[in-house]
Amino acid sequence: MEHRIGDTRIIRLIQKWLKAGVLEEGQRLDTLEGTPQSAVISPLLANIYLHYVYDLWVHAWRKRNATGDLVVVRYADDTIVGFQHRSDADGFLNDLKERLTRFSLTLHPEKTRLLEFGRFAARRRAKRGEGKPETFDFLGFTHICGTKRNGQGFQLRRKTQRKRRMAKLTAVVEELRGRRHQTIREQGQWLGAVLKGYCAYFAVPTNIASLRAMRHHIKVRWRMALQQRSQRQSMGWRRTERLADRYLPQPSILHPWPQQRFLVKHSR
Repeated sequence: MEHRIGDTRIIRLIQKWLKAGVLEEGQRLDTLEGTPQSAVISPLLANIYLHYVYDLWVHAWRKRNATGDLVVVRYADDTIVGFQHRSDADGFLNDLKERLTRFSLTLHPEKTRLLEFGRFAARRRAKRGEGKPETFDFLGFTHICGTKRNGQGFQLRRKTQRKRRMAKLTAVVEELRGRRHQTIREQGQWLGAVLKGYCAYFAVPTNIASLRAMRHHIKVRWRMALQQRSQRQSMGWRRTERLADRYLPQPSILHPWPQQRFLVKHSR
């Protein structure tokens, strides 16, 4: 950071932040390495560190070693690298392990893998007598080699990662238990805001079925919560549907494909 920041006061502040220590069971422990867990400075320092350790190195590796196309996507410490040729993928993985070792970093053994993916993956695996192409999870989505609606041509399909969906649904159920004293209107407004925020991230093409399923599960859990708090009045499906139509928004695609999102229309 001293290469880019000339203010020594900022450097000292960051050094103090790193040496502040942590509290475990009421006792303060010194931090000898790494950044504080869940501290707001941690992702910033991690991105700066990985910019020099990973990003610039990948850019140089592409120019020096790659024999085909190479695409890199990195978000914090999660990264996906796509190669045109299998030989480039094997060489990159070996060189990356050596590179990270020099900087006291390692690849996650369970999350790091090579897989055949893309528009030709299904055809090539079928010729070899293998099954469907493998899928991978990245940033909360499961990425799948699929086809278009008419069955012709390759299409990248994304759906909400099951672990993320179940975790969110569990959190909604727990929060509903603490909101039993609220009116139906207050609960509905809160659930509508939750579903709207959920769709703001996951509303991508090919994921509409998963979003509708999420809305249905929230509606079912809300009905169960309303039935549990009242022994006199039954919450039938007809009334539940009316409440859902009033407070729970219908999912729609908010993030279209790039060619549609960047399409510029002008009177000329």
